[in-house]
Amino acid sequence: MGVELLEYAIVGGILYGIFFSLIGIGLNLIFGVMRIINLAHGQFIVLGGYLAFVLARDLHLNPLWALPLSIVGAAIIGWPLYYAVVPRLQASRDPEMLSFILFFGLGQAIEALTVLGFGTDQRSLPSDAMGSGNIGVLGQEFPDSWWVAAAVSLAAIGLLWVYFSRTKLGYATRAVMSNRDEALATGIDVHRVSVLAFVAGLALAAIAGVFLPYLLGSVSPDLGGELTTTSFAIVIIGSLGNPLGTIIGGLVFGLGTMLMQTYYSSWSNVVPYALLLIIVLLRPQGLLGKAARYA
Repeated sequence: MGVELLEYAIVGGILYGIFFSLIGIGLNLIFGVMRIINLAHGQFIVLGGYLAFVLARDLHLNPLWALPLSIVGAAIIGWPLYYAVVPRLQASRDPEMLSFILFFGLGQAIEALTVLGFGTDQRSLPSDAMGSGNIGVLGQEFPDSWWVAAAVSLAAIGLLWVYFSRTKLGYATRAVMSNRDEALATGIDVHRVSVLAFVAGLALAAIAGVFLPYLLGSVSPDLGGELTTTSFAIVIIGSLGNPLGTIIGGLVFGLGTMLMQTYYSSWSNVVPYALLLIIVLLRPQGLLGKAARYA
């Protein structure tokens, strides 16, 4: 029984961690490219969950249709939002602090609008929308939706890696992340790179939100703040400013959470943040740190 519980916690923790890597990677991408703290990150994740809910409830479509629509929605919202606020923030003396204030206000506005549109009740999705069975590994079974969420998360992270390592825009993005002023001096269109990263960050957040009702049980407007805090924890564990380092942070967070839910459920909400404090004290730059490189 003890071995089975450990196997359950490890497999579940890996699935959970892969999903939470997707939860945090958009936040880290935006910070890495623009040095802007998006405190509305969690609210954009929640919007993805409500998009899936509307498609399932009102249009009777599979919630997976929300994945491409999330990308379209991120472009429609993110493109004008970037040009409306980001250049002004970066021209200020303290863009990080101003971004805290501005995006905190944006997050509160999104949450208020979500309450007006959907109320404060928790919303769930049909349990069989992504498969009604279970898939087993090492004798431990988990719902199909968990595996779909992990597969989509891996695909999204994989595409981001391909973008960084195999495209000219990806090389330019890495140059901007390394030193924005030097990238500008070499002729890189910094605003083009930044707006693409901004839209991609919002899209990744919304895509993660599609799976919220399955991984967390439901979606509600007040989840935004908690998800932003969780994303920060994941990002800092991996390393702030290194988007692909978020994978490590997500796995540490997922495994820590699942192990505690399995053995000491009353402490499950505390331990991941205790891990964060330990890692910050021992290695302030995160587990990968500034020495990490994209391959």
